[in-house]
Amino acid sequence: MGRDITKKQMKAQQGEADAVRMYNRLARKVEGVSDALAFLRLAGDEQRHENICASLTGKTVKASPVKAIMVPLMYRCLGKEKTYNIIASAEYDAAKAYEEVIADFPEL
Repeated sequence: MGRDITKKQMKAQQGEADAVRMYNRLARKVEGVSDALAFLRLAGDEQRHENICASLTGKTVKASPVKAIMVPLMYRCLGKEKTYNIIASAEYDAAKAYEEVIADFPEL
């Protein structure tokens, strides 16, 4: 049975699901095998995070397609360097925004 969870915790779980979908799609769109493999590894990491959240909360979420559509489009329009910087910034911002969630779920 899952724990009682907050909206912020559920939003973090949703973010993990969205990231899995986004990184998997991006892996199919980028140029270069090493970049594609890196995104597949990131998708795997995000999947593990989502699985941990689901096991703790007892809830599952459905990934939104928005980031999985927008980020590959950004890659095509803005190029690799700008898109990768945006992704890195978003990951760092998420880690900071969800410090409480990480504290509540140290397994993450």
